[in-house]
Amino acid sequence: MNDYEFGNYIYELRKRAGLSQTELAAEIGVTGKAVSKWEVGKAKPGVETIRKLAALFQVSVDELLKKREGGKRPAVTKIVVTGGPCAGKSTAMSWMQNAFTQMGYTVLFVPETATELITGGIAPWTCGTNCDFQKCLLRLQLEKERVYEQAAQSMNVEKVLLICDRGALDNKAYMDSLEFARVLAFLGTNEIELRDRYDAVFHLVTAAKGAEEFYTNVNNTARKETPAEAAALDDKLIAAWTGHPHLRVIDNSTDFENKIKRLIAEVSSFLGEPEPFEIERKFLIEYPDIKWLASLPTCRRVEIIQTYLKSSGDEEIRVRQRGGDGHYIYYLTTKRRISGMKRVEIERRLSGSEYLRLLMNADTSRRQIRKDRYCLTYDNQYFEIDVYPFWNDRAIAEIELSDEAAEIRFPKQIKVIREVTDDESYKNASLARIQEGEGAPNAGKIL
Repeated sequence: MNDYEFGNYIYELRKRAGLSQTELAAEIGVTGKAVSKWEVGKAKPGVETIRKLAALFQVSVDELLKKREGGKRPAVTKIVVTGGPCAGKSTAMSWMQNAFTQMGYTVLFVPETATELITGGIAPWTCGTNCDFQKCLLRLQLEKERVYEQAAQSMNVEKVLLICDRGALDNKAYMDSLEFARVLAFLGTNEIELRDRYDAVFHLVTAAKGAEEFYTNVNNTARKETPAEAAALDDKLIAAWTGHPHLRVIDNSTDFENKIKRLIAEVSSFLGEPEPFEIERKFLIEYPDIKWLASLPTCRRVEIIQTYLKSSGDEEIRVRQRGGDGHYIYYLTTKRRISGMKRVEIERRLSGSEYLRLLMNADTSRRQIRKDRYCLTYDNQYFEIDVYPFWNDRAIAEIELSDEAAEIRFPKQIKVIREVTDDESYKNASLARIQEGEGAPNAGKIL
């Protein structure tokens, strides 16, 4: 019997890498006929060839062996649920366990590392310095996540939701800039890697902001903050995660039960239950005050280079380099339009080598889009302001929503000209299109 599943997997890896069967064969020292047999399920590579394929495609040997033997790896989504003190995380975890188990997920929880250490006697006031404590905390946090991810990948299930009770970048809120730099050096990593290692981040606002009568330290012995300290810490945590591609803030504008229901709805929307819809509204704005944006603690500048790949039909396929200061993360995104605001969007992380290979399949009828994105958290909303080098009078502000009718509240410093959600000329794919005799992209007059 032909093994079509393994053959299709090899085919998908090869196509993602932008290689023909002949090119793949040359890379790993086999014949093109051998590759063809693998892909139609008539043969399977040996262990040594599996090692070469794993190195080439930047996947693990275990993954390829498991696929070869007929095992299926689950789809693992790793998210962070964070928030200020007394925000409702413990209750949220219980609700999420029930809600997403019913949706068919195997739900795993990485427990909060700071609470584990403090209740075990390891704390900033017992270690030599706060920096010493943070080194211990982050090292344990990252190791725990690796263990949980390894366990998740071994499970014989279809999909796993891995929920981190706080993530690695939460710790930035408890350090000054020098301490944070020392911890990054100790770990041999950088802020972008720590921030973007998660698929999404959901922040629950502390009860000390908008629900002060419910703020308490009774239910958590590791919690020492006063309401004022809790509110200030909440702001620092939001600032630490600002810049992540998928950050959502759940405030106290409703009662507690509905606050948790809104969290469940936001996570469900991100997971694409029942389908991966993205609801996005886009606005043409006057060129923003860059100095003002840069001065805000809840704003982060991100450099983006976006390249469109050859595609057919209604699909739009692109690769994106995202980061700054010499540190970048790479993504492959496929989009299909459902309506004006609503699209099906599927995104996955790429290795650096995968990104470079996919660039070889660039659509040469479109230019690369380079822009500075200012990620701004304002009034518990998350704006992305795109500043392009070819405009000096305008920019684009975007916001993703879980509800098409949600109210949008702009800072007074952002001057909205008009909404352009349905205006094709202001979409990146249109701005990238090269037309005969054209200079800089032009989306028409500002009306």
